[in-house]
Amino acid sequence: MTALTDHVRSLDSAELPAYVYDLAGLRAHAATVREALPERVEVYYAAKANPEPEILHALGPYVDGYEVASGGELAHVAGAVPGRPLAFGGPGKTPDEVRAALERGVERFHVESGYELRMLAELARRVAPGRRVAVLPRVNLPVPEGSLAGSSLAMGGRPTPFGMDPDRARDAVVALTDGTYPHLRLLGVHAHLASGLEATEALRVAGSVVSWATGLGVPLAEVDVGGGMSVDYGDPRRRFDWTAYGEGLARLAEAHPGLTLRIEPGRALTAYCGWYATEVLDVKHSHGEEFAVVRGGTHHLRTPATKGHDQPCSVLPVDAWPHPWARPVAGGERVTLAGQLCTPKDALARRVPAAGLRAGDRVVFSMAGAYAWNISHHDFLMHPRPGFHFLDA
Repeated sequence: MTALTDHVRSLDSAELPAYVYDLAGLRAHAATVREALPERVEVYYAAKANPEPEILHALGPYVDGYEVASGGELAHVAGAVPGRPLAFGGPGKTPDEVRAALERGVERFHVESGYELRMLAELARRVAPGRRVAVLPRVNLPVPEGSLAGSSLAMGGRPTPFGMDPDRARDAVVALTDGTYPHLRLLGVHAHLASGLEATEALRVAGSVVSWATGLGVPLAEVDVGGGMSVDYGDPRRRFDWTAYGEGLARLAEAHPGLTLRIEPGRALTAYCGWYATEVLDVKHSHGEEFAVVRGGTHHLRTPATKGHDQPCSVLPVDAWPHPWARPVAGGERVTLAGQLCTPKDALARRVPAAGLRAGDRVVFSMAGAYAWNISHHDFLMHPRPGFHFLDA
């Protein structure tokens, strides 16, 4: 934290807001995750969580590949980490995107529907006639009772636009094994049913996916059980139990010799490596509460608005005040930190303990390394974009 706070303090006001990423910390965390997992578990980083090239590079030694979910992500990741294995997932793939993926030699496709399977088969026949393209039908499985109780976002086990119902997925598997699609080959089965799962819940879901897949009665090389590992924004010190998860996956792998398990973590890898740093512009009273307006806001860091939480933060006091007018100061114990947008939804953290907070003080929001800048509505009100800083020491 010393390097981070020193760096934030060194920035001029005109250089704020800024994203600051700790690449050394990211590598250390990724190494811990990789060490906790058995050898027969492959890790593909879900690039949608944070596709910054420096992040992709830092994760390189600890992941087996990258999962992309659009033609734009495909081109970006392929350019940032050339030659690395890619998995192309996500609903609504266009023919142009599939064609581009085939031309780039993408290793595996997660197929979301019968239509997508037929489209891929025809394009593979035209674009890649000399190879059989690897396919994993995505299945939307019912899940064991209570398995998604702690989920923050359910992607399966209910009506959703993701994947196929089990009967339709089974039909896709049959078509991939009976010669219907000679330019495609069945590699395995894919499922991503929820996000925000603790290790016990994630293992229960993984077990149900593997049980369904292996019950199909056809040879499978791998089963992809997705990502969705929990990240607790209310308690940044609390982490997903990778050790317990790895031990559970080891037992699951031992029960199915020859089967490779694949996971696709995103947020749980990168959330902890990023900070959003800004400064207080004004402190004001409104109907008995105090608000601090900071540079930037949810158009840079949309995570708290999206997930409905208060972004963890800390205050870095700045004693210097360069202006001739009086400096606003909070009079109470708690302050709501809001951004510059013309909407009451532009709140980063509500009623934060910040006695004596002043205009000119700096605020650093932690856990901003995933689904932060890249999901924000950058151009609303056309405020300046933040800077990006990568610390590697």
